[in-house]
Amino acid sequence: MVDLALRGVESLRSAVTRFRCGLLLALSVTLVACSGSDPKVAWEGDGAPIGNLAPEDVADAVPRPDPILRAGNTSPYSIDSVEYHVMATAEGYEETGIASWYGTKFHGNKTANGEIYDLYLASAAHRSLPIPSYVRVTNLDNGREVVVRVNDRGPFHAERLIDLSYGAAVKLGFVEDGTAEVRVEAIAMAGVDDRRGNAEGEYRYLQLGAFADATAAASLRDAVAALVAVPVTISPVDVGGARLNRVRVGPVADGNELRQLRELLMTRGYSPGLALP
Repeated sequence: MVDLALRGVESLRSAVTRFRCGLLLALSVTLVACSGSDPKVAWEGDGAPIGNLAPEDVADAVPRPDPILRAGNTSPYSIDSVEYHVMATAEGYEETGIASWYGTKFHGNKTANGEIYDLYLASAAHRSLPIPSYVRVTNLDNGREVVVRVNDRGPFHAERLIDLSYGAAVKLGFVEDGTAEVRVEAIAMAGVDDRRGNAEGEYRYLQLGAFADATAAASLRDAVAALVAVPVTISPVDVGGARLNRVRVGPVADGNELRQLRELLMTRGYSPGLALP
């Protein structure tokens, strides 16, 4: 009877030991999964938010002629000793490659141009497109599309082309897979709310900046006027109760002339943005 009792105790101890080992193994697997080694996202320690987001809940970014400012457009720039160059224009850009996505780790943080990253909006990071740019991204596996606003830099993985917001990845249907083969096409901005008809015709302008210091505005005007054959003017505007002096180039009546003018100014180190009359 004593032997039977001892064997029973040993059997119980063995069962408890197996349970503990199994529990430790399960905890180890959980810790590894949470350690940031998940290949489904572009960044270590990143992930999806709690709760479900449906593709129909994600709205396309609405293209508009935002000015191309210096913020986020330093060129060249270096990351981990690798040098990258920002394109002078997104016009005509089209490329096929791998898209990844980024989420909670960066939600609420500043993007490359100082905007606040919202993982639920349709935005993206790209290594070389001007910021901001608007591109149409198509998932080549299922044909789904999303229009995103490029306002960040990355992904700095040689095998990846674009890093999409969590919301954009939901709309394209590849959150669970982590990556997808996509086609990225720039949306032409000429003609997208960048002109206004008036009695003298339709005109387009490029804005180079707005300055509280009238002397700084005049200095920029004079420098640019020496480079271009179209008018460079200063016009006052009230913004947030402050008087600023806008420096603008134009008008030009032709979209091709506008693009050529913009490319010229960017090669000289300026950051012109499209502007209304």
